[in-house]
Amino acid sequence: METDVHFPTDLNLLWDSIRKVLDTVEKLTGGKNGWRKIGFIRRKAKSLFRNASQQVFRGGYKNPRVREKAVKAYLQNAKQIYTSTQSVVPTKGSLMTLVLLAELQCYRQYLATFIDQVERRLIKGEEIPASEKIFSIFEPSTEWIKKGKLYPNVELGKLLLITTDQFQFIIDYKVMEHEKDPSQVKPLYERLKTCYPQAKIASHSFDKGFYSNDNVNHARAAGVGQVVMPKKGKKNKEEQERESHPQFKKSRNNHSAVESNINMLEHHGLNHCPDRGLNGLKAYVGFSVLAYNLHILGNHLIAQERKKEEQLRKKRQRYRQAA
Repeated sequence: METDVHFPTDLNLLWDSIRKVLDTVEKLTGGKNGWRKIGFIRRKAKSLFRNASQQVFRGGYKNPRVREKAVKAYLQNAKQIYTSTQSVVPTKGSLMTLVLLAELQCYRQYLATFIDQVERRLIKGEEIPASEKIFSIFEPSTEWIKKGKLYPNVELGKLLLITTDQFQFIIDYKVMEHEKDPSQVKPLYERLKTCYPQAKIASHSFDKGFYSNDNVNHARAAGVGQVVMPKKGKKNKEEQERESHPQFKKSRNNHSAVESNINMLEHHGLNHCPDRGLNGLKAYVGFSVLAYNLHILGNHLIAQERKKEEQLRKKRQRYRQAA
């Protein structure tokens, strides 16, 4: 599930922080109280950002000294803006002023964070740990998702776990927050048991990413007749025999229907979320799943009507032949 963000680099995230800090200051001061040249400050910061980006990311030969000089100039300007916005005097006091002051402090924190990260990575040559990385100041819950595919090899958003039944209805979904597939099996069966206490699962198919011995054993303990959970990597003799069984192969082939379900979900809005915030994303996912299920229900109802019409047509045809 992609969020509405641009591709992040530490340089353009720093520019986003500068831009939002200056925009908030302009709303607070109205270009007064020492901020008469705020337009010039914004244009200068953008010019330094573009120069640094060209030196860092453009192709061809790049002089290391020129590159470092451009990044240092960009960082120096960002530090000056951070210092000068430490004490901003609003032109008037109101509830909106308090909201803007809170936003200013939030954007200044982002500004300090990206100043530190750019300096560490491009000047000191350090590698930023994944736990410290932020991929958007507007959607901070955004995650860097590697799909293991050629294109797109990376997506920015949230992982979505869906479970469908034999009629292709989505019976469970979850927006995963910094979670991995193997940790989802036990909570999934707890939710299914709560929502469908009388249901018996004859067969349950998973992707390879869910495999672990504990997950297989837990699925069997939950009463699943056949657990179709392929193992990644090398298999021992017992695992090879289990996955070579004709029934396992048949159930595994049926799992390809999930790919068509995913494609259908994307056409019901679950390709790109335009809503803001994590709560907005979760609500958007819920409405998209509802639209998908209504579509599936409509298809079943149409199929029933067509079956009745076909039976009625054959019945009339028999009457005509008898006459």
